[in-house]
Amino acid sequence: MASAAIFSSLRRQRSPSLEAFLAPVDLTEVGLLQTLTALSSELISSFSGKRVPFYQQKNCKSLLRKIQAFSVLLECLVENSDNNRSGSRGSSDLPFTAFLCFKELYLLLYRSKILLDYCSQSSKLWLLLQNHSISGHFHDLNQEISTLLDVFPLKELTLPEDVREQVELLQKQARKSKLFVDKHDEMLRLKLFSFLNEFENGDIPDSAQLYSFFVDKLVICNPRSCRVEIEFLEEQIVNHEGDIEPTASVLNGFVALIRYCRFLLFGFEEDDVGLGFGKHKKQKKGLISQEIADTFISVPKDFCCPISLDLMRDPVIVSTGQTYDRASISRWMEEGHCTCPKTGQLLDHTRLVPNRALRNLIMQWCAAHKIPYDNMEGGDPCVESFGAASPSKAALEANRATAALLIKQLANGTQIAKTIAAREIRLLAKTGKENRAYIAEAGAIPHLKNLLSSPDAVAQENSVTAMLNLSIFDKNKGRIMDEVGCLTLIVGVLIFGHTTEARENAAATLFSLSAVHDYKKQIAKEDGAVEALAGLLREGSPRGKKDAVTALFNLSTHTENCVRMIESGAVTALVGALGSEGVAEEAAGALALIVRQPIGATAVGNEEMAVAGLIGMMRCGTPRGKENAVAALLELCRGGGAAATERVLKAPALASLLQTLLFTGTKRARRKAASLARVFQRCEHASMHYGGLGVGYAFAGNSAPVRDSTFAGDVSVSMSISVPVL
Repeated sequence: MASAAIFSSLRRQRSPSLEAFLAPVDLTEVGLLQTLTALSSELISSFSGKRVPFYQQKNCKSLLRKIQAFSVLLECLVENSDNNRSGSRGSSDLPFTAFLCFKELYLLLYRSKILLDYCSQSSKLWLLLQNHSISGHFHDLNQEISTLLDVFPLKELTLPEDVREQVELLQKQARKSKLFVDKHDEMLRLKLFSFLNEFENGDIPDSAQLYSFFVDKLVICNPRSCRVEIEFLEEQIVNHEGDIEPTASVLNGFVALIRYCRFLLFGFEEDDVGLGFGKHKKQKKGLISQEIADTFISVPKDFCCPISLDLMRDPVIVSTGQTYDRASISRWMEEGHCTCPKTGQLLDHTRLVPNRALRNLIMQWCAAHKIPYDNMEGGDPCVESFGAASPSKAALEANRATAALLIKQLANGTQIAKTIAAREIRLLAKTGKENRAYIAEAGAIPHLKNLLSSPDAVAQENSVTAMLNLSIFDKNKGRIMDEVGCLTLIVGVLIFGHTTEARENAAATLFSLSAVHDYKKQIAKEDGAVEALAGLLREGSPRGKKDAVTALFNLSTHTENCVRMIESGAVTALVGALGSEGVAEEAAGALALIVRQPIGATAVGNEEMAVAGLIGMMRCGTPRGKENAVAALLELCRGGGAAATERVLKAPALASLLQTLLFTGTKRARRKAASLARVFQRCEHASMHYGGLGVGYAFAGNSAPVRDSTFAGDVSVSMSISVPVL
C-alpha cells in the first residue's frame, strides 16, 4: 500500500479520490465489472509507451502488465455477462468469492493509480532520492495482488482457455515476485549523494562530472528543468513530515547543489521565471512584484491573537474559553492582570490549555500559503522560507560556490545576467544569517549598489530587495552604510523607484539600517529620505505604509532627528496614520518619542487631529498602542503649551478611558495613566471631573505612589516590529 508520504505528496498535486480507500457498496456485479474494466483501461492507456515515468520504469511496466492481465479477464467476464443478461436488471453469475475479490481489486487498482501518478508527477531527483521507498511500495502492491490471486476462484469461472492460462501464469509470477530496486537508478542515487558529500568536505565537484550526471544521465539540460527540480524539492521541504527521508536539512543541500549546477552548466540564460525583457512565455509567478505581494497575505482574523493582533504561534485557551497566543497572555498575567483581556471576566485560574485544533489549522494555512510557522534565527522575527531545518555544511558550501558565480556576473555579465544574478542573490539572502554573511563577504554589496540606479525596473527591484535581505544581518548594516553612495542610491529608489515594490522595499531597507543608533541621524540627514517616508505613509499601499511607519519610528528614537521630522512633514503624516489600521500603533509610538522634546510637543500640539487620534487609539488600540497613546498625551500636556493641554483636558470620554486603562492596562500604561491623572488634578478645570482618578489607580493594584518625575526617566516606547525578507 502507498504510504502516508505518497498520499501527503499527492495532496499537493492532485487529491486522491475517496475511492482509493473505500470499496464500492452499491454496485451490482455487472456494474462492478464494468467499472473495473474502465479503470484498468484508463491506467493502461495513461501510462503506456512514452508516458511511463522517467524512473521506476521496470516496476511501473511490471505493474501495468499485471493490470493488463486483469483487463483481459474483466473484458471476458463483461462479455459473458452481456451474453447471459436477462431482464432489465441483469446478472453475471459471479461466485460470491469472486465478487469479493473484485471489490478488493477495485482498491488495488486505485492504489496503483495513486502510485503511478506519484511517479509521473514527481521530479527526477525526488524519484532518485526516494528510490528504495517507492520500490517498496511497488513490492507491497505485488504482494497484495499475489494474495488476491491465491484466493481468487478461477476454477469456478467459465473462461476461454487462453484467458485462464494467462491468469494462472499471473498467479505464478505474482508468487515469485521480489522487491526490485533498479541497480542503475541506485547507482545514480549514490552518485547524487557523492556530489553533496564533496561539498560537505569543503570541495567543489568537477564540472565535467556534473555535466555528465545532470545533462547526459538525468536529461536535465536547461535552466527551466533546473528550476522545476528546485521548486519541487522546495515544496517537499515546506511540507516535510518528520518521518520522511531524507531530512529537510539534506534536501536543502540538494536544492543548493542544483542551483549551483543551474548557473555552472547553463550560464545565465533566461528561464521561465520572467525578467521583464520583451515578450515571454506565460510566467509562473509573474514579476518579482507579484512574488513579493504574495508574501503579504491577509491573515484570517481567527488566527490572530486578540492582544498582539499577530498570527498565533502557540494558541492557548484561558479559563473563560478565549484563545490567545501563549507569549501574549503570559506577559499579560505576569503584569499582574487577573482578567480575560477580551471579555473582562475574572480568570478562575491561570492554567493555559493548548488549543491544538486551532494550531493545526494555522499550520495548514501557513503551509498552503508557504508561510513558515516557526522563527529560525535565534529569535529574530524575520520571515524565513523553508521550515526550521538548520542548513547543512553541504548546503552552505554549495550556496557559497553559487554566490561566487553570481557575483562574477554582477561584476562583468550582460544586463540580463546581472538581473538574474541579483534575483538569485535576493533568494539566497532570504534565509539564514550564514548566507547573508558570506554573500556580503564575497563582495556583492558594491555590485548590487550599481544596479540600484538601473533603468531596468526588475533589475532595480531585485537589487534593492537583495540589499534589504542582506541588511538583516547586523554586520552587513555597516557594510552597506560604509559603501560610498549606497545610502544615497537607496533613498533614490525610495523617491524615484520604477515600481511600487522597489520603493516599499527601499523604505524597509532604511528601517533595517536604522536599527543601529549611529545610523539614524545619517539616514535622516539624507536629502529627501524623511520626506519620502512621510509621503509613503500618507499615500502608500498597506504594506508600504507599514514599511514607512516602522522606518519613521526608528528615526524618531534619535533625539537629534526631531527637527528634521517636523520640517519634513513626518509629524503630520504620523498624526494622520493614527486612524489607519495596521500602522496606528507604530505611529503612536513615534509620536510618543517626538513629544518628549519641547519642539516636538509643540509641533504635535499644533496638529488639529493629534489629540483626537491619540484618544481614538486609547479607545480601540492594541495594548501597546494604548500605552503609546497615553504616554504621548501625558508629555503633550507637559511640553505642548497651554493650548495643547486644554485640548487634551476637553477631549470627550477621556475620563472613562483613563479609568478603564488604570484597571485593565499594562503596567506601563497604568503608570502613564496615573501620571496623566495627577497632571489633571493640578488644574482647576480638571479637578472637577478627574478628582477620583488617584483612588482608581490605587484600587487598580499598584499601591506605590507615582510621581510626575517618573515619566522623565521612562523613555521606553512599547513596539514589536520586524524586518521582512523578500
